[in-house]
Order: sequence, then structure tokens, then C-alpha cells
Amino acid sequence: MSQPAVDAETPTPEDEIRPILSAERLKAFIDAVVAIAMTLLILPLLESVSELAREGKSSLEFVQEENSQLFSFGLSFLIIAVFWMTHHRVFDRVERVTSPLVWLQVGWMLTIVWLPVSTALLGAMDPDTTQKLLYIGALLASSLLMLATRLYLRNHPELHRIDPESLRRGIIAEIVTSAMFAIALLIAVLVPAIGYGAMFLLMLSGPVQALFARRGGARRSSARKDPIAKESAARD
Repeated sequence: MSQPAVDAETPTPEDEIRPILSAERLKAFIDAVVAIAMTLLILPLLESVSELAREGKSSLEFVQEENSQLFSFGLSFLIIAVFWMTHHRVFDRVERVTSPLVWLQVGWMLTIVWLPVSTALLGAMDPDTTQKLLYIGALLASSLLMLATRLYLRNHPELHRIDPESLRRGIIAEIVTSAMFAIALLIAVLVPAIGYGAMFLLMLSGPVQALFARRGGARRSSARKDPIAKESAARD
């Protein structure tokens, strides 16, 4: 009895687990998306230059009148650059990807591509609650998706060659950064007088991460000396 023919369009189990992109193509795609997003940040300023030029205004007047747009451009450019460098450090050692990992990166790229829009709102309009949610909320979402990426990689060591200790430190860093963004968002919304100044809380991320790192190092050192504590640390 002959076997029924397999429809070429019917997905096989191998197809279902096959990644949408290879690791190298995914990295290249992400780099291109980030580069485009950083370039788009400048467009509102280019439009302002053309408008002021038609009005016969000077370069000094441009700087004076567009200082909020210049600030929002510089801030967002720096934030995207830091996000990309963090992402690059992680994915430089990722060798294989799965569909869930690809979709996590699609979500992360969405938050990056959205930033030129929220940056334009920040530079052109008076601050309000919705604007803060759209701007700081996007930064929080980006950090949370990076945290989810690190957690996924921790649970799938076959996909990468990241040192477990490095991955642990990265997870702590993302937790701290996400917490800082969340606190900054709450303060910016609930205390309008502070507004975007609440984002200076992010300057505390480094010291807080170092504190957690020291505590973790002391705990592991104690675990090596105490077999019972070592067993407890292993369970954690």
C-alpha cells in the first residue's frame, strides 16, 4: 500500500521549529533598523531649518527657537545608541535563533522605530501625560523586551556562547534599568513639575547594579565555603 503524498505546502515538524531568519541575517536586519531609526530622528530638525530659512532667520535664532527639539534629538539619539550597544553585546555571541527569539527582537525593534515619533512629539509639543507615556513608556517597553530576551537565552544555552555569569549580570542590569524607567514614568506623570527630569534617575542604574553584583558575589563566595549554602544557592 503506497504512502499518501505529502503536500508541499503542509508544514512539517522541522518547519515549525525552523527560525524565520538565520542569526547573522537577524543581526544585520536589526542593525539596519536601528540605523534607520537614528537617522529619522533628524527629520523634524531638517524641516525646521527649511521653515526658518524661508523666514530669513539666522542660525542662532534656529538654535534658540528649536532648543527643545535639539535636546530631544540628542537625548533619543544617545538612548538608541546605548540600547543598540547593549543589544549588540548580547547578540554578538548568539549563534542560532528560534522563532520566539526572532519575535522578541521584532517587538524590540518596534520600540526603537517608535522613538522618532515620540521624540518629535517631545520636541514640538508641550508636555502632557500622554506624551510621557508614549516616550518613557517606549523606553520601558524596550528595556523589558531586552530583559525577556536575556531570560530566553538563559533558558536556551544551546543558542549562544554567552558566559552564564555574564548573562546573570545582564539580567540584573535589565531589571534595574526597567525599574528605573518605570519609576521615572510614574514620577513624570504624577509630578508634572519634575516631568522628564525624572529620567535622571537612570544615573543611579550603575551604582544599583554594582550593589547587586557585590551582594551576588558575596553570596556565591559564602556558598563555596558553606556546602549547605552552596546547595541553597544552586537551587536558586
